[in-house]
Amino acid sequence: MIDEFAKDNLHGRLRRDRKVLLWKLDGLSEYDARRPLTATGTNLLGLVKHVAGIEARYFGEVFDRPSPEPLPRWQDHDGSDLWATEEETRDQIIESYRRTWEHSDATINELPLDAPGHVPWWPEPHHNTNLFAVMVHVLGETNRHAGHADILREDVDGRTGMRPEHETQIDGEARDAYYAKIEQAARSAASVKAQKAVPRDSMFERHDGGRAG
Repeated sequence: MIDEFAKDNLHGRLRRDRKVLLWKLDGLSEYDARRPLTATGTNLLGLVKHVAGIEARYFGEVFDRPSPEPLPRWQDHDGSDLWATEEETRDQIIESYRRTWEHSDATINELPLDAPGHVPWWPEPHHNTNLFAVMVHVLGETNRHAGHADILREDVDGRTGMRPEHETQIDGEARDAYYAKIEQAARSAASVKAQKAVPRDSMFERHDGGRAG
């Protein structure tokens, strides 16, 4: 019973976070979906492409159930699994991700949690694993990148959240006031710490009672 509960719980959370990640592309222009939004080039469509590759490999070849999807090069020196080329359309990447869900779901549904798997890119002695560990790992990766996407999307147009039905109209004045409150608290804390800090030079002062050297 506990195995089925654990599997259903993990699987449900994975399905939720997949949708969250895809929703972060909703309503964006082609440029905003693809453009780098951090100094390291992180971008929204690239995150979807990357997570699709993660799922395809972990729920595919790890359990000797290769994905039918053509997979991008993974963790290559040029980071090609983390951004979309001019030839790759948004629809292609999204539909590939959705088809990957189907393959992953079949693996999850057909195998028990203790089904053995082999991850050749994990270091020794962790190559050999099982479905439970892989589900936890993929859920963690998906959740982490969905969080990245949430922050990136906020930077583009201010939209945040996990589900469209929970989204509220952006109140610019309220956000500005909240930002200012946190900024002021940070500056005040930094000022207090600076006042309490002992100058490094004082650690080496000589206390010789005022006698001449």
